[in-house]
Amino acid sequence: MLAKRLPSILPPMTLREALETTKIHSVAGKLKEVGLMNQRPFRSPHHTISNVALVGGGSYPQPGEISMAHNGVLFLDELPEFKRDVLEVMRQPLEDREVTISRAKFTVTYPSSFMLVASMNPSPSGFFNDPDAPQTSSPHEMQRYLSKISGPLLDRIDIHIEVTPVPFEKLSDDRKAEASVDIRKRVTAARELQSTRFENMENIHYNAQMNTKHIREYCALDDTSKQLLKTAMERLNLSARAYDRILKVARTIADLDAAPTVVSSHIAEAIQYRSLDRDGWLG
Repeated sequence: MLAKRLPSILPPMTLREALETTKIHSVAGKLKEVGLMNQRPFRSPHHTISNVALVGGGSYPQPGEISMAHNGVLFLDELPEFKRDVLEVMRQPLEDREVTISRAKFTVTYPSSFMLVASMNPSPSGFFNDPDAPQTSSPHEMQRYLSKISGPLLDRIDIHIEVTPVPFEKLSDDRKAEASVDIRKRVTAARELQSTRFENMENIHYNAQMNTKHIREYCALDDTSKQLLKTAMERLNLSARAYDRILKVARTIADLDAAPTVVSSHIAEAIQYRSLDRDGWLG
């Protein structure tokens, strides 16, 4: 449910993004109406999907789900149920934001700059760290189930969040939560800050597209933040890729706060979103 609401809080598409998205859907023959697409795509393929359907291909290469989700959201529900080789082919597109399909006579490159959202039960029984659960799985069973997802793929996911069971009192509460419209205003304001920051750069429009050089420039840390990040890197045994991704997330948190620089509180929050890197996560 959370994943399906994501498009409602994402900022409106720019003309450039709308043109790119419309072109891809037109090539795939999936354009439902004449004119520009003005809604960000939301793709949710079934876990039985094949490699070719996900990344694209065929004798005349067609865009796959990752390209159909360009400038939008690709949602993979029950991530461990997807075939491992299907998930592994996403590694390179996640890194490069484009996918190249080679055939004997020609090569086609499709853009694939999408937001990957995945959900999973850490336990095959569906219950995790719940003392009232009717059945639980052993740590060994949970580890075997989790091992269906490779470390390098998890490393490429910026934010890992553990969602605990919601008590009945909250489920039955009549009070309305914050509306998507209000959240979208905050997200749009943060995106505008990023657009202004990168307005003189050709292929960079928001924080996720920053390379190492830009991270060093726009995510400069004070001594306290450096020490905090150093401690997290050592204790969680984080990779260089995770280091860069923590800094990008921290920069985005700072933009949501309209803060000019990244401070220790932003770094601390970004580190909390790496729960799958923690030792002893399985209890």
